[in-house]
Amino acid sequence: MSFFEVENNSVDKKTDNSLWAERYRPDSIEDYICDESMVEIVNNFIVKKDIPQLLFYGDAGSGKTTLSKIITNKIPCDVLYVNASDNTGVDFIRDKVRPFAAASGFHDLKIVILDEADFLSANAQASLRNLMETYSQNTRFILTCNYVEKIIKPLVSRCQVYNIEPPNKQQVALYLKNIFDKENVGYELDDIKTIINDFYPDIRKIVNYSQQISTSGEVKHIKTQTIGFDVKQKLISLIKEKSKSSFNDIRQLINDCGTKHFDDLYHELYEKIDLYSKNKELEAIIIIAEYSYQNAMVVDKEITFMACISKLLKI
Repeated sequence: MSFFEVENNSVDKKTDNSLWAERYRPDSIEDYICDESMVEIVNNFIVKKDIPQLLFYGDAGSGKTTLSKIITNKIPCDVLYVNASDNTGVDFIRDKVRPFAAASGFHDLKIVILDEADFLSANAQASLRNLMETYSQNTRFILTCNYVEKIIKPLVSRCQVYNIEPPNKQQVALYLKNIFDKENVGYELDDIKTIINDFYPDIRKIVNYSQQISTSGEVKHIKTQTIGFDVKQKLISLIKEKSKSSFNDIRQLINDCGTKHFDDLYHELYEKIDLYSKNKELEAIIIIAEYSYQNAMVVDKEITFMACISKLLKI
């Protein structure tokens, strides 16, 4: 089973939105195919017209926000949607979220969707914890995040927590093929394979990139914006060699591929750790974890990535 319904070609076109990621976003639990137990849980929420406090976590683009919107669309409620990455401080919780939770609404139930809640400061999360308790009679919260470990434990304990996993590559390929067909875009099957390999598991990025490269009516890849399989393979090969020129060769490789986002490369370093670490996996994992964390905090991510590479080449 997968996030998307692909077996009956049920990717419906919403003509009122020019963005493919929104136009083809599933808007019902019937189109949002996942584990049967999750479907049953969500259907139970819809039937009861009520939800507990919820926390959805998983990879970027895996469908957390989509599932949140499906729930609020199917349950009679007043909704406040907040992108927490734009509103990280305790002042926002106090000045915007609290008044919504405290005020009378048009429906018996009010739901606050806090998207990317892992960007909230510790103080903001602590304030949110109190709101959940104070206004629990008629206000619910749905939190989404990529990194559940960044959510404070008292907040996690107040929620039902679900890991939202993306569909497999074959199912995403069928989903993308259906979009191309409905948009009358010319493509080869190898085009779809390349896009999936470059951006999986981020479904949103797959769809956005596909729209970007098909404005002419046929797929035309922008090579400098993708981290392809060949780049990842070459990166691991150069680290494994550990020659005198490995560092400069990797630096040139990164420069040539033109990427500004390194999450996929850190993931590749971790997945292929046994190929280059020479029985020093634990040391390599610590290095990758350290620089992967720093990657989310710094402006120049390439410098941080190359610092990680320099340490891996020394172990």
